[in-house]
Amino acid sequence: MRDAATSALPVWEQRLHELLPLYGHRNWIVVADSAYPVQSQPGVETIATGGDHLELVRKVRDAIAASRHVRAHILVDKEFAFVQEADSPGIGGYRRQLDELLAGANVTPIPHIELIGQIDKASTLFSMLVLKTNLTIPYSSVFFELDCGYWNAEAEKRTREAMQAAQSK
Repeated sequence: MRDAATSALPVWEQRLHELLPLYGHRNWIVVADSAYPVQSQPGVETIATGGDHLELVRKVRDAIAASRHVRAHILVDKEFAFVQEADSPGIGGYRRQLDELLAGANVTPIPHIELIGQIDKASTLFSMLVLKTNLTIPYSSVFFELDCGYWNAEAEKRTREAMQAAQSK
């Protein structure tokens, strides 16, 4: 149910606030540049926001951080670090701003083709929200792969080991 504050938000932000409580581990939120393609999987919702890329990254990051049930692994295209200013004017300044915005976060660069493969595979089973921005800098999309906010790999490992030990008895 939308309240007055949520109704005043842009459509993309309303949708983010509607979906985030439903999302869990294995869902994705992508803040994409303007050339990011519409994916054909039924679970992928794409919204052309017309918005500022860094503003959307900040708002998505903050919404996830405010959530108790999920956290995000942040992934970027590995190629992004190697694009030259001569080939994409403004990339240096954008890179600095993005680095500041994501300071302290664990950001993993992955080759573009591998990242697209991960998203394609995940979208066959899990929902994804793609928020397209007006940015025209290549390899600049930011991928938030959601994970459980109250569970971690170490706890999962201990649980699996306990299960295996119980079966061995």
